[in-house]
Amino acid sequence: MGVRLSRRHRPLLRAEKQGIFPARRFPVKCLVNCCVMLLRMGKPIKKISRSENPVHHGEHRYEHWLVDNQVYFITARCRDQFPAIASERAKEIFWDRFAHYTAECGFTPWVTSLLDNHYHTLGYLREGSQLSKMMQRVHGSVAKLVNDLLPARRAEFWRDVKYKEYSDGCIRDELQARRAYRYTLTQAVRHGVAQDWREYAHTRVNVELELAIRRSHQLKAFMEEVPYKRYLKKPK
Repeated sequence: MGVRLSRRHRPLLRAEKQGIFPARRFPVKCLVNCCVMLLRMGKPIKKISRSENPVHHGEHRYEHWLVDNQVYFITARCRDQFPAIASERAKEIFWDRFAHYTAECGFTPWVTSLLDNHYHTLGYLREGSQLSKMMQRVHGSVAKLVNDLLPARRAEFWRDVKYKEYSDGCIRDELQARRAYRYTLTQAVRHGVAQDWREYAHTRVNVELELAIRRSHQLKAFMEEVPYKRYLKKPK
């Protein structure tokens, strides 16, 4: 049984199809294998989920992996695809809070793209335990301040029907990092906002790709020993 990703999250589905990161609903056997390999490589992982019961109908529930010294791809979208961040003022608020809390929590964004109702970011996180704190503070502050601008407040600004506010993926290797970088860089082009990403003010590059890749290899910041199903050769 393969990994699954809800079609309610189309940006996530497109990212998964391009090999950027897998949806985090694994068959239990696959989850156990991943955990064993993480222990072998000496890169401990902490998993958090909304439910105390990790398994539902034979599959592992969606969870966030908290890993130190790791490159992450993170994406989130406003509930019901509502364009809550369409105004320039709302985007200014997002960038201000994003810069503040990513710096506070030790996340170095490589490239980030913000559109009217969603964003993607790829970057390096020093301490996995800071992921939840960072996302709570970015999302909480943006929701509060942007809601102050809207005609009617959005009670669940980011949260989807399954109570998930964001998705994150641990980048496995250089190939996946390059794909995620390009995917994030070209969001404005994909959505018809600009013909070239350089024309769109809300796609921002903080670390050039080659430098980011080189530094990640030096730090061993990829989860290389945990296979990503798309890369595995199918038996003939």
